[in-house]
Amino acid sequence: MKESLQTNGKDLVLIGGGHSHAIALRLFGINHRSGLRITLISDVSHTPYSGMLPGHIAGFYNFAECHIDLQSLTRFAGAKLYIDQAIGLDLDRNRVICANRPPVPFDILSIDIGSTPAQESVPGVAEYTIPAKPVPQFLNQWQKIIAMSAIDPEKSISLGIVGGGAGGVELALTMARRIQLIPAFNVKIHLIHRGAALTPSYNQWVQKRLDQILSDRGISIHLRETVSQVLPDRIICESGLTIPSNYTFWVTHASAANWIKESGLATDGNGFILVRDTLQSLSHPHIFAAGDIATMVNHPRPKAGVFAVRQGKPLFENLSRSIPDSKALQEYIPQQRYLSLIGTGDGSAIASWGPFGWQSPLLWHWKDRIDHQFMAQFRNLPEMAR
Repeated sequence: MKESLQTNGKDLVLIGGGHSHAIALRLFGINHRSGLRITLISDVSHTPYSGMLPGHIAGFYNFAECHIDLQSLTRFAGAKLYIDQAIGLDLDRNRVICANRPPVPFDILSIDIGSTPAQESVPGVAEYTIPAKPVPQFLNQWQKIIAMSAIDPEKSISLGIVGGGAGGVELALTMARRIQLIPAFNVKIHLIHRGAALTPSYNQWVQKRLDQILSDRGISIHLRETVSQVLPDRIICESGLTIPSNYTFWVTHASAANWIKESGLATDGNGFILVRDTLQSLSHPHIFAAGDIATMVNHPRPKAGVFAVRQGKPLFENLSRSIPDSKALQEYIPQQRYLSLIGTGDGSAIASWGPFGWQSPLLWHWKDRIDHQFMAQFRNLPEMAR
């Protein structure tokens, strides 16, 4: 049964269609707030679900299976959808500055725009690399590479992946699987990492197992190599090593959009919004943030999708409570440990839990079922009477 609550015509603006906002919008559709005007600003109409993206790259899932339709979701929530890019905030007048439309006023603001790989100051990165995020731009480039195989299937190319964390390793494995499905398409994949070991935040069993799988797939691993320059056809490292690369993918540590810090919000050293346990901005309590763009001051956690998903309901609760200014906000404390799964691109997955690790196709099937259940909540949404 829908709940209805008078809010005296307040404007709630959401920037970004990330996991937390998608969950919050669905809950607003179920628990309608009378008089509340909700606006979502997103630069895409379909937002990717990170849990299924590796499977999409590998060819297991199509576009619709791993993307949330924001048009139907905002319609269900009784919200407006502006397809535009937020590029700044006017905190004196509480307005969101957009790239292509007039400023959008707000009473309460929430930001869930994810992160991007840090490009640092390496020459050629901005001009010649394909960042793993934002995801839509990355997928567009990946699809062009796959389409090229139909035009010239016997062409030989090299792909370079810079960054040996879980994201870079999983990207290499899933790309290798998709390429293997294309007859005669000759592609060499290089994985470059500045550290002494891949996936440094994982235990030694996981690291060794991934090393073995990458080698078995013919993926070249370059450790202790720091990229000093990227050119259109090669990657140059500080050691003097030159690696051929027709397409270079940048999957280094996460960073935030520059306009976040420039707006005047309190941020950490990487530009992410500092938030309290209530997900409120440390400097501006009428602004909330969740997902990768937020750093919890009291409970910092890795930039992982599992935390964005679990922040969705607490974010909805506190946005609801803050609108009438009549209820105390709830504190959210994220779990300290979480099960991490890395897909190997062949219908199997590696699980990591603290010092423990194991691999099994059963893990992939279990993850596949959970991911489909998550996405199912955003499909076939009923038309809610207003």
